Amino acid sequence: MKLRAVTFDFWQTIASEPKKPLLHPRRVTLWAGILGDAHPRERIDEVLRAIGRHREGLWRTGEILSAADAAAMAAAELDPDIDEETSRALVDAFVCSGEGIELELTPGVADALHELDELGLRLGIVCDVGFTSGEQLRDVLDRAGILGHFDGWAFSDEVGAFKPDPRIFHHALAEIGGVAPEQAAHIGDLRRTDVAGSRAMGMMSIRYRGANDDPPEDGPEAHHVLDDHADLVGMLRDAGLL
Repeated sequence: MKLRAVTFDFWQTIASEPKKPLLHPRRVTLWAGILGDAHPRERIDEVLRAIGRHREGLWRTGEILSAADAAAMAAAELDPDIDEETSRALVDAFVCSGEGIELELTPGVADALHELDELGLRLGIVCDVGFTSGEQLRDVLDRAGILGHFDGWAFSDEVGAFKPDPRIFHHALAEIGGVAPEQAAHIGDLRRTDVAGSRAMGMMSIRYRGANDDPPEDGPEAHHVLDDHADLVGMLRDAGLL
């Protein structure tokens, strides 16, 4: 059966942070600016790293922790006696920390999207967000000039589910025109979420390892493995999917 659609994971598939981390240091700096000398920067760093690890643990069990709730928890951990106004300022800074960020597109992804678009395929995004919202990530793609290639998307903070939950895949397929799973491929870097989730849906699964080579013990292998987005269209043609 020929493909009608391709969905993409976001992190480590479409884009990633620069080699020098960006988001965590920005949050630490914002909080240090609000708190002044009341709390050492090293302690702020420690608390925010801990809430990040806590969120990752919840993500692995499919439980969503919003950025606002995470920030409130971290503020209370940092200072149990923190006043309401300061706590509110910390939460707001944390939630807004992803605004205007400059991420790096993975090599060749812009050209691959253009090629798929020219072939008439429907394109979507299926993304588990961390503390950076779907709205902020769409803004990244818009400023990079590639948002217009996508016909729809499913970000976990807006759908209320993480991969491999089928709900987030169903949402994306509905958003891009009601494409049947067997007529769609999904590209992502993680075996546990991208590969397992898309395979369970009956989608063609492609593991992209150009930015992250997920270890075998984390889940099943995809139908195809892709090292370079420049090879994507050729891979699909060779498989008889276009």
